[in-house]
Amino acid sequence: MFNKEGAVISTEPRINDRIRTPEVRLIGFDGEQIGVVDIDTALRMAEEVGLDLVEIAPEAKPPVCKVMDFGKYKYEIAQKAREARQNQTHIVVKEMRLRPKIEPHDYETKRSHIEKFLKGGDKVKVTIQFRGREQARPEIGYRLLMKLSESLSEIAFVEFAPKQEGRNMTMVLGPVVKKNQAVAQQRAAKKSSVVEEPNSESTESEEVK
Repeated sequence: MFNKEGAVISTEPRINDRIRTPEVRLIGFDGEQIGVVDIDTALRMAEEVGLDLVEIAPEAKPPVCKVMDFGKYKYEIAQKAREARQNQTHIVVKEMRLRPKIEPHDYETKRSHIEKFLKGGDKVKVTIQFRGREQARPEIGYRLLMKLSESLSEIAFVEFAPKQEGRNMTMVLGPVVKKNQAVAQQRAAKKSSVVEEPNSESTESEEVK
């Protein structure tokens, strides 16, 4: 973090002799509320138990400090941040392009891709591309999008209804199952598969367009 002059500002709490205020509101290492004491007394109490004096609420008046193991405190904070990143899910918007007069086989192939994306918890933007005289028949694209949404109604909802923009008509489908639920279900399924078939091997490929 930088201040207006471009100097680096530390985001870590101040500890021990870096705490400059004459008085602090002190919390003991066991959570005891000791009260307001002068800084020298607080530093001495921390030193007596072999721990650090850490400023945990610098905006308070006087600042609140706690006697603790600062190294352990930093480690626990880092662990919590790491766990939060691991549990964080990112919603991805996939895109699938169709033609108004798409062949049945191609339609089913692309529909299966869309279904896979939705079951994975991702949104899907479906785009109908009109060419030449097809632009005069937007209702064909609209009916195709409605057919698609109805066939996927058990796992998806229409987040943005079909809308024509120039030569394209787009619709966005949202998954009924949220991303974090989908990820949890996939992990559970993988664990179940490993337990039931410990010696089995499988390969999986995915086409993303």
